[in-house]
This record gives sequence, structure tokens and C-alpha cells, in this order.
Amino acid sequence: MTKIENEIQYKASMERIEELLPLVTDDTPLTDKNLVELELLSNLVADYDEAHYPIKTPSLSEVLKLKMYEKDMTQTMLSEIIGVSPSRISEYLTGKSEPTLKVARMISVKLDISPSIVLGVGA
Repeated sequence: MTKIENEIQYKASMERIEELLPLVTDDTPLTDKNLVELELLSNLVADYDEAHYPIKTPSLSEVLKLKMYEKDMTQTMLSEIIGVSPSRISEYLTGKSEPTLKVARMISVKLDISPSIVLGVGA
């Protein structure tokens, strides 16, 4: 098989990978047939995943919510960190408003968020 063509082949490949995983360790020789098969199937599955289940770049709203959760931060706390009103934070979180370049820079620096996400230009 050079390519996974459909969901049935994909599921069968995933099942075979699950069978192979316990048979392979870090010490398995590179010539071991189980390791070779596991690598081939893993690459085929990765290609299928990329084509059929792409991971989209998260929105600023999604990333802000995640950062706030991770840092146990309220909208008021976030507003103080980046220097805008809590209502403006609410607008960013709902997608009703986008930050100015100055505020986007602060969000990126203070929360360690990729500038491409903050500016909405993709990765």
C-alpha cells in the first residue's frame, strides 16, 4: 500500500498500529519487521490525517480563553496586564473586536502567544 485511500483502510491501519506498538521498544533493531511495518503504517496514517483531518490554527479568542484558564486569570486581571478595559477583553473573547497593533503586541509578549495568532494571519 502506498497510500490510504479511504476510512476503512485508515481504521484497519490504526488497528494494526495498536497491535504493533507493544511489540516495539526503543531497543528494537531498525531491521525488525514489526518496527519497519509500524513506521510505514505510521507515515501512511499521518499523511491521511493531514489530508482529511487538518488541524486549524486556533483563533485569538480560543487562545486567550486557554491562556486565561492556564493562568487562572479573570477578564479583569487580563485587562490590567495588557492595558485595556475588561469590556474590551470581553469583545476579544467573543470575536466582536480585534486588538490594535499595540494591544496585539502586548498580548503576544505578556501571554506568550504567537504574533500570527494574535494578528489572525495564520501560521
